[in-house]
Amino acid sequence: MTKENPADPKRLAEAAAAVVRLAKTLGEQMREAEVARPKELLRDEPGLGGAITTEMMFADSTKKPANDVGPTVRRGGSGELNQESTLEDVYWKLDLPLVKVLLQMEQAGVRVDSDVLREMSSRLAVTIDDLAERVYASSGHRFNINSPKQLGDVLFNKMDLPKPMKHGKGKVISTAQDILEDLAEHHEVPALVLEYRQLQKLKGTYLDALPVLADAQGRIHTTFNQVGTATGRLSSTNPNLQNIPVRTAVGREIRAAFIAAPGNLLMSADYSQIELRLMAHFSQDPLLLDAYRTGKDIHTLTAAEVFEVDAETMDKETRARAKAVNFGIVYGISPFGLAAQLGIDQKTAKDYIARYFERYKGVAEFIERTLETVRRDQSVRTAFGRVRPIPDIQSRNPNQRGFAERTAVNTPLQGTAADLIKIAMLRIDAAMRERKLKSVMTLQVHDELLFDVVPHEADEIQELVKREMESAAEFSVPIVAEVGLGKNWRDIK
Repeated sequence: MTKENPADPKRLAEAAAAVVRLAKTLGEQMREAEVARPKELLRDEPGLGGAITTEMMFADSTKKPANDVGPTVRRGGSGELNQESTLEDVYWKLDLPLVKVLLQMEQAGVRVDSDVLREMSSRLAVTIDDLAERVYASSGHRFNINSPKQLGDVLFNKMDLPKPMKHGKGKVISTAQDILEDLAEHHEVPALVLEYRQLQKLKGTYLDALPVLADAQGRIHTTFNQVGTATGRLSSTNPNLQNIPVRTAVGREIRAAFIAAPGNLLMSADYSQIELRLMAHFSQDPLLLDAYRTGKDIHTLTAAEVFEVDAETMDKETRARAKAVNFGIVYGISPFGLAAQLGIDQKTAKDYIARYFERYKGVAEFIERTLETVRRDQSVRTAFGRVRPIPDIQSRNPNQRGFAERTAVNTPLQGTAADLIKIAMLRIDAAMRERKLKSVMTLQVHDELLFDVVPHEADEIQELVKREMESAAEFSVPIVAEVGLGKNWRDIK
């Protein structure tokens, strides 16, 4: 029976009819959205446009939002997104209008140089083979590095390295990344295996796969997903273009293969330290507010405050440690996690965190206020009304509860940043269409947008995108977008 076999070729006609019905329904919904609610989207552009301000984000009314974690200001324009907005508001005014923009980006695609990728793949294959030989030589055994069972046998039985309590599938001793990272501090083989795995993954996921996925013009057409993450961030699949590492040499080389159309330039627009700026806004911490309002370097400030080091004589390593503390706090890092990241003992890490909260009292109060509200409501909101349920905040399991607490603190920051760039994308698209520009928006990677730019439009598009990103919403501190042009993604300046 064909009913019992969804893969039966006889059901192709039935499936095609279902797809047509779905497409028709979605089309009707989008047309209804344009007809029924166009003037509610944003203030001064009929389709998309005016800024969303903090006046809209945090309402001053007799009834506060269920988890009011920001400063209270007077009400702004009616019909705008704010922390009191419902999920229906978010759908109609943000997520649904963005579908058209994302579709245009998917259709445009982002161009890659397949020859560069293939050449990199060949070079990386040699490096991977060399790493494998080093693993064999250092361990004294030849085995399948890609087999967790064989790797575990070599590491824990033949080399007699300390066995973890954690087990993988089939009760095999785990060789997961966190296990190998711990072992790598004491032996060369786990460190080599980690590097081997990373390079092999990059080779398979990007260097080998992207040329195959490129069309005749060399363009990759990823699929954007608005409901793939709990925070509201966009994700992308087939291929996933949002996880290309930027801090590794190989990751930067891969980005060098992303190029513009012949004769065009590639432009990047990236929100600068957006989650830390939002932390300043939500927490109203005086030190953070002053730093961002006066243009001080936040990582240098934290190093001076937490490590008690003079800013004038501070070295790059100290600033880098302060950077880890700043971003770690945003993600609710524990003393154990900070100790592992900085290579220090847990007592020192605990002292760093305690000193941070002692100096940045507003941040400590924001975290406590947020947790108190989430424990009551079992959910958290972004500044624009997106809701994330967090039922595990009451869990009796300390691990689940700890993760829920970190999620509760981070979601208002990461979720608001995700909504903010969506608003900016709507405004940028509207402005580009109004001016009839030929340049196109091609990719979004978290806080960054990528554009394929016609050279004679370069100055205009830089000014337009920077303005729309920085004015998409008004916060207690300036929002800064860094914009640059280049021949490829890696070399944009």
